[in-house]
Amino acid sequence: MLVERYLTYLRCELNYSVHTVSAYSRDIQQFADFICHGRTEEFEPVSVTNSDVRSWLAFRSQQGDSRRTLRRKVQSLRSFYRYLALTGVCERNPATDIAIARPAATLPTFIRSEEINHLLDSPYDTTDIIESRNRLMLMLLYSTGMRRAELVGLLDRNIDTGRCELKVLGKRNKERVIPFGNELKTMIEHYRTLREETGIADAPYFLTRRNGEPLYPKLVNNVVSQTLDPQDIHAAKRSPHVLRHTFATDMLNNGADLNAVQQLLGHTSLSTTQIYTHISYRELKQNYQLAHPRAQKKGG
Repeated sequence: MLVERYLTYLRCELNYSVHTVSAYSRDIQQFADFICHGRTEEFEPVSVTNSDVRSWLAFRSQQGDSRRTLRRKVQSLRSFYRYLALTGVCERNPATDIAIARPAATLPTFIRSEEINHLLDSPYDTTDIIESRNRLMLMLLYSTGMRRAELVGLLDRNIDTGRCELKVLGKRNKERVIPFGNELKTMIEHYRTLREETGIADAPYFLTRRNGEPLYPKLVNNVVSQTLDPQDIHAAKRSPHVLRHTFATDMLNNGADLNAVQQLLGHTSLSTTQIYTHISYRELKQNYQLAHPRAQKKGG
């Protein structure tokens, strides 16, 4: 009961995303299973000790959980016990003094400009609504940097081709407006014409299946993966989020202001956006090594 009230608090009071609430719920359920040996109905959060938490983390580490995953699990428990303190149920937080080493920083994967341009410029059947939708899906992800969930939830009424801007609902239900160019405008207007011809013009969601029902995450994943696969793009790069990374990288490489890119991506912290400057620097360094006549000259 306490856990359910906590999850409701995350959803309704803190406006956490469905994915975040689901992850926190799984972590707490998993912890309760470990503490109570599968009898979660006997879980008593007040009796949990710091040693219990450490034992659970050690067990999860043995099961192969990464440092990144362990850090999130600790955060899930800390957040749960902060809520219990807030509601007067428990004053002690058994996860407070537990520190997990930060995982090694990894740069986001992105697609080179020539690869993504070759893909988006390749021919497709513009008379077929599914092919047109799929190409538009890729263009939206790359041209706006929106997340997969934002793409799935994009409403037709929130796209204004007159002003060349669209509105998405991001994490924690935060709305943001994203501008777009004439190429995307033309594709949107063409897709809307196909929607009318196929009788799904009244569907509230912009990108839909043939019957007008909204997309779902796995469908988006499949379309992106299958479209990128014939282009000989590395398997690690065949995901919707990589197109978001590519958007940010290309924007910065072509002179966009870091703060502007932060707003376009919907990042709360500028430090999250700054990782793309490392990608840009890496590209710059590689170009220097290849182009400068003395860059590869061996020392004496």
